[in-house]
Amino acid sequence: MELGKKIKQFRFKAGLTQEQLAEKLGIGAQSVSKWENAVAMPGITLLPLLAEVFGVSIDDLFDLTAEQRFNRIENRMDAEEELPQDVFWEYEEFLKGQLVSDAHKKRATELIAYLYWHRMNTYAHKASRYAKDAVCLTPEEKGCQWILDTAERNAVWDWNMSNHSKAIEFYRGVVEANPDVALPYMYLLDNLIADHRADEAERYLDRYCTLEGAHPVMKRVYRACIALARFDEPTADRIMEELLAEQPDNSAVLFETAQYYARKCNYEKAIEYYERSFEKTPRRPRFQDELMGIADSYEILGDYRKAAETYGRIVDLLENEWGLSEETDSSVTVAKKEKARLLAKV
Repeated sequence: MELGKKIKQFRFKAGLTQEQLAEKLGIGAQSVSKWENAVAMPGITLLPLLAEVFGVSIDDLFDLTAEQRFNRIENRMDAEEELPQDVFWEYEEFLKGQLVSDAHKKRATELIAYLYWHRMNTYAHKASRYAKDAVCLTPEEKGCQWILDTAERNAVWDWNMSNHSKAIEFYRGVVEANPDVALPYMYLLDNLIADHRADEAERYLDRYCTLEGAHPVMKRVYRACIALARFDEPTADRIMEELLAEQPDNSAVLFETAQYYARKCNYEKAIEYYERSFEKTPRRPRFQDELMGIADSYEILGDYRKAAETYGRIVDLLENEWGLSEETDSSVTVAKKEKARLLAKV
């Protein structure tokens, strides 16, 4: 349906004459008549007011397909760190309505998970800020420490709070229900290794290695990480050194080598291999993972200037390789804030 016909439909539903609608919008009645007869279109600045008068969303003024609405929702969450409450409710209602559609269930499920994560992340940042203030005001008390730990996913001492048993059971179930799909094995292995459950990890790695979709590099990397989980550092080092000697220019090998050394707190070596991985990566645009690893390593080493410079490289990557801006993607804003934070510590 054309926009003019939509306006006429909503005007009738609201019980408004053309003159009454025009008065609410602060324009002449002739303009409303032109819209409804497809002679002219309302200016873009009037669309929010039109939606407000009719009690609908701007999207409701247009005949968008479900896929177009999905894309608009995803793009807005990518671009904004926080959604207004009314927009959140609108997206939530629409996505829940799409869950009953077989054609749209997968996309709607992914996006409603993203929507809730987006809201959770927004409030986690706020909770973290105030919890830090509370901890600084009363460092002798434990009042808000648990809020800060939860909001920032910090390490906690109590094993019953820090283990990954629930994640392990979930991914174990996914693996058993989909034994020929490689990716869930990797999520299961990540959590088993994090908890030093090396024997279980080795059994699932053996199964993973038989799959057609198993990543050839990760087969070896997981062996090394399982050795580390057993506190067998010489075996872990040997596996990684052999892999690197065989494929010295493979960006995936270089990246995982950087990850390996970062886990061992050898940050100088981690930076070296992150840089080599970033340089050797054939794809364009490149991801920012290596640069984030470099920035974190420099910050841990106390070299805040180089960490800030690396965030400058991330901004450059996002803007020039990905074509993003602060208006289109919040990751640019986040990177600039991190650069400023680090420069303030120099």
